[in-house]
Amino acid sequence: MSTTPGLSRAPRVVAVLLVVAVAATTAITVSLTLARKQTLAAVAASTAASTSSSLLTVSEPGPSGSWTSGSPRSGGAARPSGAEYFRIGTITKTFVATTILELVDDGRIDLDASIETYLSGVVPNGANITVRQILNHTSGLYDYMKGEAWSTNRWRGDERFTTYSPDQLLTEAFRHEPYFAPGTDFRYSNTNDIVAGKLIEAVTGQSYSTVIEHRILRPLNLAGTSFPGSEPSIPEPAIHATATLDNGRTVDVTEQNVSLDWAAGEMISTTHDLQAFFDALLSGDLISEDSLAHMRTTVPMGMSFHYGLGLERFDLPCGGQLWGHGGQLLGYVTYAYQRDDGRSLTMLLASGKDDDFISFAAATGAAYCLT
Repeated sequence: MSTTPGLSRAPRVVAVLLVVAVAATTAITVSLTLARKQTLAAVAASTAASTSSSLLTVSEPGPSGSWTSGSPRSGGAARPSGAEYFRIGTITKTFVATTILELVDDGRIDLDASIETYLSGVVPNGANITVRQILNHTSGLYDYMKGEAWSTNRWRGDERFTTYSPDQLLTEAFRHEPYFAPGTDFRYSNTNDIVAGKLIEAVTGQSYSTVIEHRILRPLNLAGTSFPGSEPSIPEPAIHATATLDNGRTVDVTEQNVSLDWAAGEMISTTHDLQAFFDALLSGDLISEDSLAHMRTTVPMGMSFHYGLGLERFDLPCGGQLWGHGGQLLGYVTYAYQRDDGRSLTMLLASGKDDDFISFAAATGAAYCLT
């Protein structure tokens, strides 16, 4: 989660405190009269008023299951099955970072080498920016998605079908001065992940998507996860989404060319595949113990959230930590997290007006604080 296409937190410090407290208290109160599974079902159902559909999956240990609400198509009658495809936005970043750490394990990338070492002349001041700083967003690079009409988290009319190249995205980013000197602060910037995608390609000589498919998707049999590139549609069965514009008009946002996101947030997946991916990553099946420790070394993001190398930590109000990532792309908000005991929570909210953090807080409270 992050600024577009992820989820913004900086303006919500006070709101986070209030929401977590209210959500945790509400969940505990509900648990007095409902079984734990019923509580999770109630959380999923509660999203119906603000979204067109939602998917919630929680795994063992503890009460587990899958719950849905709404319909895969706005205004439809059929409930989602839970197996639908949807856009995962910035969760793409965790796939990218994992692949880079696999290349670190192979001795092909050094986290503390400059990005200039691998991408000569590509990144301004690249000799003073390390690979690690690219992955944990302490590089200071300007976020190209801040520019007018450069974000897939905003309605762009017919421009949503335009194809962009990664070099165009970097050109837009580097027209602007950096936010700060490398390593002196944290600022989430999608530009970092465009650079990360270019890094994978420079080191391997293959497209970043081909490398991720070879190293992660195929070995884990994540058949529901894909890279759409310039293809605007989502495979069926899909979760369709809408957005309400400032003038009150509702538009269908299901189809759009997400080459504007590229390695920062283009991927499509399912709740099953996201759960399987984070389970494999956090159990050490994809990268070495040392690399996972690097990935879990964090810098503060804002209240309750911390950022590692393409991986987020969320501190539960009842104690304990979750590891994963969230993503937002116009019409789609996704959360995918796991506790160290393997209990995971994956949540998709379609057609919401914002990041729906209240639903996330209620879901984590029900899934982790009542068990």
